[in-house]
Amino acid sequence: MRVWIDLANSPHPLLFAPIAARLKAAGHDVVVTARDNAQTAELARERWPDLDVIGAGSPRSRRGKTWTLARRVRALRRWARDRGADVALSHNSYGQIVAAHMLGLPVVTAMDFEHQPANHLAFRLADVILLPEALRGRGICRQGASERKVRFYDGLKEEIYLGDFEPSDGVLEQLGLERADGRPIVVLRTPPSRASYHRFGNPLFAQVLEAIGEDGTARCVTLVRHPEQRRAIESMGLANCTVPHTAIDSRSLMRAADLVVGAGGTMTREAALLGVPTFSVFAGEEPAVDRWLRTQGMLKRLSAVGQLGPIRCRSAEPRSLRDLRLRSAALIEVVAEAVESASRRRPRTLVGDGARDRA
Repeated sequence: MRVWIDLANSPHPLLFAPIAARLKAAGHDVVVTARDNAQTAELARERWPDLDVIGAGSPRSRRGKTWTLARRVRALRRWARDRGADVALSHNSYGQIVAAHMLGLPVVTAMDFEHQPANHLAFRLADVILLPEALRGRGICRQGASERKVRFYDGLKEEIYLGDFEPSDGVLEQLGLERADGRPIVVLRTPPSRASYHRFGNPLFAQVLEAIGEDGTARCVTLVRHPEQRRAIESMGLANCTVPHTAIDSRSLMRAADLVVGAGGTMTREAALLGVPTFSVFAGEEPAVDRWLRTQGMLKRLSAVGQLGPIRCRSAEPRSLRDLRLRSAALIEVVAEAVESASRRRPRTLVGDGARDRA
C-alpha cells in the first residue's frame, strides 16, 4: 500500500515522522508532500529530503486563501495521480483532502480543534476522522463528523511525537543560553496570526512578551511563525529576548525551559504534556483539548499580564521519557490501524483524465 502524507503546517513533520516509520516497518510505501508554510518545508526536509514541496503559505484575505487552496488542490491532484497513491493521510490538510476525494482515494484525517471553520469541508470529505476524546460531544457532528466516520482516541495528538526525540542540551548553546547562570528561561510562541480561526489581534501576548523581555532576571526565546512577527518583535528592542531565524529543536528547548507561554495551540500543549510549567494566552475561544489539560493541572490560562507573577526556575523535572514513549507507541498504533483499515474498506479508484486535469 502506498500512503500519501501531506504536511500543511509546522507541527506536521514532527507529528507524522513516527507514524511514517511505523507504516514503513509494516511494509507500506510512504510518499510525502509539504506546503511551504512557516517552518513546514524546512522541518520536513530534515526528515524526508526527497519530499515534494507543493504550495505556499496562506495570504491574509479570505479570497486569497480560497485562490491559494484551489491552486494547491490542482497541483496535489496531479501529483497524487502520477505517484499512484492508495490512501491519503493528514492532519486536516484541506488541499490534500479535496484532491484525494476528487481522485477517489480513501481519506484519513485527524483534528483536535473544534472551532476551525474548515472542519465542515474536511470532515464531510474524509472517510475516517481521528479525534481526541476531549472533543466528544463538542458539536462535531454538525461539522460532518458522523458517528460512522469518527474514531476517538484517549490522549492528545502531541503525545504521538513527544516520545520520538532525544533531548539535547545543544539547543541552548545554539541560542547562546545556559542553565548554569541561574536565570530562568522562558519560551514564548506567537499567535497564529494568519489562521482563518484567528482573525483578531492578541494584545495580551504582546504585553506578556514585553514584561518578560524586560525582566532582568529571565532570558526569553520567542518562536515566531511568520517574518512579519519576527520584524515586529525585533523592533521592540527587548534586551533579554532571542528570536531564532531558523527552525530549531523546539521540543528540547521547551523541555529545558522553566516556563512556556503559548498564544497558539500545538506548542502550548507540547510544553504542558512535557511537564513544563505552561501558560496559555490564546485569544480565541478555548479549545476542548486545552480545557482538558487545565482540568489535569497541566496548563494555566492567563487573562491579564499581572497573573504571570514572578518568574522563577522550575522546581520539578519534566515528564519521564519512558512515559512519553509508552504513550507515543500506543497512539501511533491507533493512526496506523485507521490508515490500513481505510485502505481495505475503500479500494483506490483514481479518476480524472487529461482534459479534466486541465480544467
